[in-house]
Amino acid sequence: MKFIAVALFASFLIGIDSSVYAQGSSITGRDSSFRVITTAVPFLIISPDARSAGLGDAGAATSPDANSAFWNPAKLVFIEEAYGGAISYTPWLGKIINDMWISYLTGFYKITREQAVAVSMKYFDLGDISFRGGNNEPLGDFRPREFALDFTYSRMLTEQLSVGLTGRYIHSNLTGAFTSGGADARPGRSAAADIGVYYNKDIKGARANNLALAAVISNIGAKLSYTDNANRDFLPTNLRLGAAYKTEIDQANSFTFIMDFNKLMVPTIDDGSKTVLSGMFSSFTDAPGGFKEEIKEFVVNSGIEYWYNNTFSGRAGYFLEAREKGNRKYMTLGVGFRKDRFGIDVAYLVPTNRREHPLAETIRFSLVLQVRGSEADTQSVTD
Repeated sequence: MKFIAVALFASFLIGIDSSVYAQGSSITGRDSSFRVITTAVPFLIISPDARSAGLGDAGAATSPDANSAFWNPAKLVFIEEAYGGAISYTPWLGKIINDMWISYLTGFYKITREQAVAVSMKYFDLGDISFRGGNNEPLGDFRPREFALDFTYSRMLTEQLSVGLTGRYIHSNLTGAFTSGGADARPGRSAAADIGVYYNKDIKGARANNLALAAVISNIGAKLSYTDNANRDFLPTNLRLGAAYKTEIDQANSFTFIMDFNKLMVPTIDDGSKTVLSGMFSSFTDAPGGFKEEIKEFVVNSGIEYWYNNTFSGRAGYFLEAREKGNRKYMTLGVGFRKDRFGIDVAYLVPTNRREHPLAETIRFSLVLQVRGSEADTQSVTD
């Protein structure tokens, strides 16, 4: 695939406004400040579960749950239950495509009070696609698929602080096996890691309050290629900074206010000369528009979560991306229900752009199982 084809395809998959490319095209002569950052396997940063999806795709510092391994491996160890899991399903771009979907399956286990592990799989089915060559000749039909397998370890350092690490294997088969333009296409494979820190502290006062702070760098790994040539694309290495403030109105009612800041740690313009590490560190200073453009590369996710009696929840959020960097702007709504060991979450996406949006009416579903163990199941290794 040529780079522009990969860029447009990747951006389409995550719902970036295609008009941004036209506005920033050197061919059309329009504003060159429109620079969308593109990477390989963008499905890795798509929110998989309905709870965080209902909070504007924020989740770095939210209270721990069965899906914590995706958002911040460090907070998993603070989950109260001994073991559990979750499964999520999202019909993707359902407003314009009827056979594309994302699923996420995860399970966790607390080894001791200070240690927890999790195994997860994210699977992206892109539906049936008919491929054509440069002269519009048919190259055949194929059903592209991508998946990532994760193993997470989370460790409590103090009563308020924890760290976590995730190892990830990535497989992306977008084209099958064929030859076009002298290049042999093949599945792309890579390995990556996430590292996270989580801090939470109860705040004394008239009400029971809690503040949580988090920092995560995800998808640190080798570049990926779909051919045997030297052209390789960066993984979507992402910095996520998060905060959550919970306040209990009374014994039955609580609100949590959540905010995340996300930035891709890859070059604004990839000329193929940078390594993974140099691309990460230079990503804060390489934008042609200087500091002003670097700030625009941050995505802001905000949300509010209400719980009644730890049983019913309502959620609302907002996702904000600069117009020059993709122009994704949408509200999210969500509801949740918990009863004993089981739970269900649903989220719905409402674009705020005036134009028709490919992510419009996206709905996510999650089923959750979390089981409390005996005191011995979560005994501290220091006791």
